[in-house]
Amino acid sequence: MAIWQDSLEHAQLSDVGMRRRNNQDSFGFVLAADDRTWKLRGHVLMVADGMGAHAAGELASKIAVETVPHLYLKLLEQPPGEALKRAISETNAEVNRRGAANPEFHKMGTTSSVLVLMPDAAWVGHVGDSRVYRLRRNTLEQLTFDHSLVWEARRDNSWPAGLDPQQALPKNVITRSLGPNAEVEVDVEGPFPLEAGDTFLLCSDGLTGMLTDDELACILANHPAEEAAASLVDLANLRGGSDNITVLVAKVLPAWIMKQGDGAPPPVATASPTAEVHPAVWVASGVCGLLSLGVLVAGQMLFAGIGALLAGAIIGLGFLLRGSAASGPSTKGGAAKTYQPPYSQTPYVDANAFLDKLATLVRDLRDTALDASLDLSTFDKLCQRASDLRRSGQSGPALRQLTQAISGIMSEFRRRKRNQHDSVVDL
Repeated sequence: MAIWQDSLEHAQLSDVGMRRRNNQDSFGFVLAADDRTWKLRGHVLMVADGMGAHAAGELASKIAVETVPHLYLKLLEQPPGEALKRAISETNAEVNRRGAANPEFHKMGTTSSVLVLMPDAAWVGHVGDSRVYRLRRNTLEQLTFDHSLVWEARRDNSWPAGLDPQQALPKNVITRSLGPNAEVEVDVEGPFPLEAGDTFLLCSDGLTGMLTDDELACILANHPAEEAAASLVDLANLRGGSDNITVLVAKVLPAWIMKQGDGAPPPVATASPTAEVHPAVWVASGVCGLLSLGVLVAGQMLFAGIGALLAGAIIGLGFLLRGSAASGPSTKGGAAKTYQPPYSQTPYVDANAFLDKLATLVRDLRDTALDASLDLSTFDKLCQRASDLRRSGQSGPALRQLTQAISGIMSEFRRRKRNQHDSVVDL
């Protein structure tokens, strides 16, 4: 297979959860069709969590995951970061237009978290509180900033000292989304140079509301992509599954990096704004030049040299100021963006603490499965393997065996749920 097809291990899964009757989450995964597309635009992964009554949220998220990749892939004349920002902005306008055209969809909205994997770097485009993480060398890094009341209060230091906004503010109130307004501010982060083994997670808050970053790190560090996605969804459901859950996992394989040459860091592919040299610079330097010429004609060599140096200094200062204006930090409302990714870092050491927390959950799950007359032979065998591995000091493989046991039982519950046309399974 071609390098752009066989150098990425990936899986994607979306689940309605345990308490909702419809799924307002959507996801997109657009794998580059050929080598040229991969080099120019890369692979595009996306999660969108819709908001709105009736089917409005579902429609908004569906529009987002169809429109953003389509527009991004068309904007070949722009660098990746700029194309990504424009694609999300124009999608916002489309969701807003569709919402305004139908009273049932009024003010519908959706989050939008997009990951672009180029041959040499990753880019992230983001609006809302869905997240993009990267696990690198056993450290889980959050690459997106939650556009929520809690995170905004923390960032702006606008909360009274000694009071945790996480405890005092509602966790699910977001400050930005695609659709409700004609314009939206889009965060674009990157480029992030890639390394073999980098594992990316895109998810809706139906996952992060149920599992901690420590637990996400444990699952990503010890599971291949497909098992990781299934385990994350199952564990979120076992914790209550109060919302829709969407998970995309992508792992960069060594073949990807081996094709990239000497490993030099990728160029930053965003164009800097061009600032003009102020006209006063040219006027002042011209006056100094004329004066210098006059005193030179009068035979005053020293003063002529001083005037020429002064003219050159003024021109140099003008270009220096122009460069500062062109390359300075982006601003909104006059304030520079001082927060940069990663927005959180969680080291993974071992899975022992997570295994301890799962013990009660596994016992309860077994009791429920026993009451439902499910076959527990495979479940018990996997749990025993997990116990043996943990005693031998292999907490990571033990966790993998245990999550396989959990996923097997959850799969059987889902099968029965479909057969019984039931919307909720009480565990």
